[in-house]
Amino acid sequence: MYTFPNKLRNLAIVFMAVGFMGLVYGFLAAPNTIEEAKAIVAANHGEGHGSSHESSDAETSHEESTTHAVEASHGESHDAEHDEHVFHQLSNKPWAALYVAAFFFFMISLGVLAFYAIQRAAQAGWSPVLYRVMEGITAYLLPGGIIVIAILALSGMHLNHLFIWMDPEVVAHDKLIAGKVGFLNVPFFLIRAVIFLSGWTLYRYFSRKFSLAQDEANDISNHKKNFRISAAFLVFYIVTESIMSWDWVMSIDPHWFSTLFGWYVFASMFVSGITAIALITIYLKSKGYLEFVNDSHIHDLGKFMFGISVFWTYLWFSQFMLIWYSNIPEEVTYFITRIEDYNLPFFGMLIMNFIFPLLILMNSDYKRINYFIVMAGIVIILGHYMDVFNMIMPSAVGDQWFIGAAEIGGFLFFLGLFIFIVFKEMTKAPLLAKGDPYMGESERFHY
Repeated sequence: MYTFPNKLRNLAIVFMAVGFMGLVYGFLAAPNTIEEAKAIVAANHGEGHGSSHESSDAETSHEESTTHAVEASHGESHDAEHDEHVFHQLSNKPWAALYVAAFFFFMISLGVLAFYAIQRAAQAGWSPVLYRVMEGITAYLLPGGIIVIAILALSGMHLNHLFIWMDPEVVAHDKLIAGKVGFLNVPFFLIRAVIFLSGWTLYRYFSRKFSLAQDEANDISNHKKNFRISAAFLVFYIVTESIMSWDWVMSIDPHWFSTLFGWYVFASMFVSGITAIALITIYLKSKGYLEFVNDSHIHDLGKFMFGISVFWTYLWFSQFMLIWYSNIPEEVTYFITRIEDYNLPFFGMLIMNFIFPLLILMNSDYKRINYFIVMAGIVIILGHYMDVFNMIMPSAVGDQWFIGAAEIGGFLFFLGLFIFIVFKEMTKAPLLAKGDPYMGESERFHY
């Protein structure tokens, strides 16, 4: 049986405490009025855009003065709208930081659940020694999902402006969003979210139950049950994951859509989940647990990390290339915003998620060396956090972004919560699923 070490437990608690303080500071530093927002922008970018200059022309006609007055009136109206927009962006900043981190770690757990279901449905012979690690990671699914849905519900209560389609005034003046109100409305949105999370957690509950029961069984009936529900779950998963990505991420910018977006989010969560499995497996093995996991298992996880990183890049490029080449204003604005205002995280993400894993993990021998897997894994995890950051932040806060206390605090808080829940779960059952009929093959797995 695995014992949750005090050092790791304390580290998780420290992460949560420091992260919570960072989030609190981010919310306290957010502006409460438009004037405070203007002061923050002025402090960040310097004043000078709003300075007025007296005219030196003494012969301006009455008609010209009237025209200037009308233009000034329109300008003031536009400035007022702009100031309110910037106020909403700055107010969104801590909420968006919270949401990015909450969604990212939930996404890791959901990606692991999909990988686990695929192993069960395929009756894979190499992976049963890793089942308990996967089941431990998926324990985060329910608490992590509840936190995400709570943020969505608070958005529906108008405590933030993350989802502009939730604002009745915006819908009243936007024909495009008004045309989607049958699907994008708060009650139906939250009902879908609850259905999705319920389906995912029910599968996780029963699969875990059958897995533990198989350890004590004299036949393989529980294994067969796990096979059947895993195959059925994958059908449910691929549909609900796509709709979830439209709802929880893509609808933050309801004027833009991509038919590849569901697959794109899936690839990100899938590779992040597999990377988490590899990192936790290597950690446990270094502490004297999982002695039945050998270099070939680590090598296979490394192959998945490499392969899905390439798959993610293929989807990223396909989405980018088709939109950029067609150059339709309503579509290409998505990437123009990110290239112009998020230049460093946008292109940095590509290096972290594709070029770095490609260079490190292409060599077959490196995939058997724990150091290279850990190094690549940390970069992949941070890279896909930046991927989620790039998906959400530009639509939520525009160009008013920076990596500050709220962003770092959000990441640390949910990292600590993730570590605490996952490793606590792994103390509840033996780390070897001894009753699985493929366990002997998995323990002898070598090539």
